[in-house]
Amino acid sequence: MNLKDKIETPIEDTVECVESLARIVKENDLGKIKISTADLDIVIEGRKQSAVIPPMTAVASVAAPAAAEPAEAVKSAEPVTGNFITSPIIGTFYSSPSPEKPTYVKLGDTVNVGDVVCIIESMKLMNEINSEFSGRIAEIYVNNGDSVEYGQKLFRIE
Repeated sequence: MNLKDKIETPIEDTVECVESLARIVKENDLGKIKISTADLDIVIEGRKQSAVIPPMTAVASVAAPAAAEPAEAVKSAEPVTGNFITSPIIGTFYSSPSPEKPTYVKLGDTVNVGDVVCIIESMKLMNEINSEFSGRIAEIYVNNGDSVEYGQKLFRIE
């Protein structure tokens, strides 16, 4: 191995690559692009999609927003009641402790204060998220494997 092999990619090249990927997501109205290498994971998300809509192809995702807008408008007219569990960190949402295990909670399940409702992986650490409220799971806003932001709604508890 020579010295050239030991030199990492300059940050400017990485930033330029991310900017190019972001432009591709925006121009093609994509929901998400994920690129992984041995030492780098890049996830770029476009416009937010509802958790109830399954992953779509690029062609379907272009047509979906127009059809989904009236349903969202009707839904927003109803008052939303309950408490929200939000993400305390940026990371990846997991609904179960491992792929072969059942999910922590499902729609309609009853939870108590302190119950684990999901895991958020951040920087290779698995963080159990506990419910701050007792009640019934009325809505789940994210899908297993979704990237989540700080403060993003995960669950609504009634």
